[in-house]
Amino acid sequence: MKNNMEKKMIKNFILDVDGVFTDGKFYYTTEGKVMKKFGPEDNDALTLLKDKLHVHAISGDKNGFAITKKRIADDMKLPLDMVSTFERIEWIRERFDPEETIYMGDGIFDPLVFKYVAYGIAPANAFYKTKELADFVTNARGGEGAVAEACLHILEKFFEPFDLFLHDFKKGSGAWKK
Repeated sequence: MKNNMEKKMIKNFILDVDGVFTDGKFYYTTEGKVMKKFGPEDNDALTLLKDKLHVHAISGDKNGFAITKKRIADDMKLPLDMVSTFERIEWIRERFDPEETIYMGDGIFDPLVFKYVAYGIAPANAFYKTKELADFVTNARGGEGAVAEACLHILEKFFEPFDLFLHDFKKGSGAWKK
């Protein structure tokens, strides 16, 4: 499917949560999973894409899904679904055209998705084989600006480069409602 990338317009950006939005570590106490670390820049950078792409987050972490939902769906207002690692390409096919989709993932099995989408992105802390099979690897690690870097890369590669001094900041997450 990668050969058709030039023929179709990119319309979707699907992101795995753990290891992409987060540092990929799970923090446990005797009560179970209690915390995930999310990076601060990612939400702001995603606002640069929201008028160009459908952005959707997915997670396979059942035990930490409530934490993921709080940050991704409730705070960032992104659509979020729980999708098993091995059902992701089927899930994408049912909802989107894979040839119009960018997927960002870090795990050992994420190249199974890269194979069928138009473009695959991995953060710097991804599994080494995943980085080898990605179309682009960020310099930033998950939870430390990898999504933000991927957003700027997507703008430059598929749309137009981001110019900080020409951007309308009335729509960003840092803009407060009066």
